Amino acid sequence: MEPIPGYSRACCMIPPIVAKEYQEKGKYETIGGLKIYVTGPPSATKALLIGYDIWGLSSQVIQGADILATSDKDHSYQVFIPDFFEGEPCNKAWYPPNTDEQKKNLYAWFDTRTPAIGAERTPKIIKDVEALYGKKTWGVVGFCWGGKFVSLLSGPDSLFKAAAQGHPALLDPADAKKITIPTCVLPSTGESVEEMDKWENALKVEKYVKRFEQGHGWMSAKGNLEDEKCREDFENGYRIFLAWFAKHL
Repeated sequence: MEPIPGYSRACCMIPPIVAKEYQEKGKYETIGGLKIYVTGPPSATKALLIGYDIWGLSSQVIQGADILATSDKDHSYQVFIPDFFEGEPCNKAWYPPNTDEQKKNLYAWFDTRTPAIGAERTPKIIKDVEALYGKKTWGVVGFCWGGKFVSLLSGPDSLFKAAAQGHPALLDPADAKKITIPTCVLPSTGESVEEMDKWENALKVEKYVKRFEQGHGWMSAKGNLEDEKCREDFENGYRIFLAWFAKHL
């Protein structure tokens, strides 16, 4: 498989995807007062920060972080998933928001947990992590909510060297125009082709965009890893991310 043009080396051997009852390889730490999932070798000089989706610290996102941290033996990463929602992810009972009550609760939740708020907190998170683990060269990953989070962190004077997004939400070409770092995006069938094309065309940096025939959320909390095709695409998506960061980080 050659997921990214110009990068043909087989960079990783991803372990078998676990469909149910995944056992995380990392640990939860409190860093700077914030709960963070940490995985991968502390000695790694390169690090990845993950912005999850609105469902928070799902087992699929945890498994994805472990894949990124452990699968490429030639490129070591320490991976961090801050719990931006501080133990209060979106309530699944509110979604989809079909009733006025569901809409009220969802919008109230989102108002205090926007991607912009997460992006504003990120410089301190990185500072706190580096105070504990040492200086790192950083990449950033995001899904759905985290896709917008990544876009906001990829502009001028970014703290990150490369970015990757899976099934991004809240697409805005104005964000894409400001992006200054190499960006990989793996949209799903849940993103409008027209909106995705406008966003992609606004990018002025090196990019890799590949649409997967999966529903929104397939790389994170909505990924049905008991389905063979979804499990295969989940693996391929993370393989592409690994190749991207091996090339750009």
